[in-house]
Amino acid sequence: MRPNIIAIAAILAGLTISAGAEPAKTECLAGAKPGGGFDLTCRLAGTSLHAAKLIKDPMAVSYMEGGVGAVAMNHIVGSRSGDPGLIVAASSGSALLLAQGKFGKHTADSVRWVGALGADFGVLAVAADSPIKTLKDLVAAFGKDPGAFPVGGGGAVGSQDWMKMALIAKEAKVDARKMRYAALEGGGAVTTALQGGHVKIASGDASEMIGLHEQGKVRILAVMSDKRLPGKFKDIPTTYEQGYAIDWPIWRGVYVGPKVTDAEYKWWVDTLGKLVKTPEFQKERDARGLFAFDSIGADYEKRVKADVERFKVLAKEAGL
Repeated sequence: MRPNIIAIAAILAGLTISAGAEPAKTECLAGAKPGGGFDLTCRLAGTSLHAAKLIKDPMAVSYMEGGVGAVAMNHIVGSRSGDPGLIVAASSGSALLLAQGKFGKHTADSVRWVGALGADFGVLAVAADSPIKTLKDLVAAFGKDPGAFPVGGGGAVGSQDWMKMALIAKEAKVDARKMRYAALEGGGAVTTALQGGHVKIASGDASEMIGLHEQGKVRILAVMSDKRLPGKFKDIPTTYEQGYAIDWPIWRGVYVGPKVTDAEYKWWVDTLGKLVKTPEFQKERDARGLFAFDSIGADYEKRVKADVERFKVLAKEAGL
């Protein structure tokens, strides 16, 4: 009997440590201006954690633009590496930039990856009054005169928004490095530029664009998926439907600083594991146009690092 008693005691001790590691206050840092994908991730986490009563007080959301998350990661690693209450929004775009070394000396090993909260998909959009009505229209027109179609995206050359349009340029037989690309800070800045006529094409994410699409302020030409998405997206055609075998799934998740203790890290992993199963979270996720993509703890870390390696190959193929 003694081995069983010891095992049970060890389990209970682990649970006590995890419960005791709950931070006194929580904060989510979005590495861009308000209104984009990082902001969406932070608000999804904070709102649903509080609604599901997994944190006592509302979560604060703060913003630190620069390098589409690079400045935020540098801040966390350099100044708040052991802050147990701070999570930072990340996406597959973060993995792409890490793959290209655009986070400076930082790599996927510089932080502790907690979990993904949902999946998004890339989209291409134009202004509501644009003569471009379909993705085929866009590819044809872009192929004839790429200089007539300035592209806006949330990040510099080589970012995931740039890469999405680079794949379209390839279909149009245009050198992606010759496109007129405006590097903007986050999805909110991209949609503002599109509506203001400063860019003709917006490369972004479905969750960022769907609200404006429904309001008739922009027109999503295609969702970059092999299958049509449900719900709000059921009437929007995919790239595959329009004859282009291109997809771009986007996970959205969070990480913590590298010096957060194992017990504090485990608290976040366990808490997010509980959160994604709650109706409060699922309601908030669906309302933001995200799709189920639950990857927590070690599985999430493995996914991030695998994506970094995959994007290294993709970036090389694009001539970056």
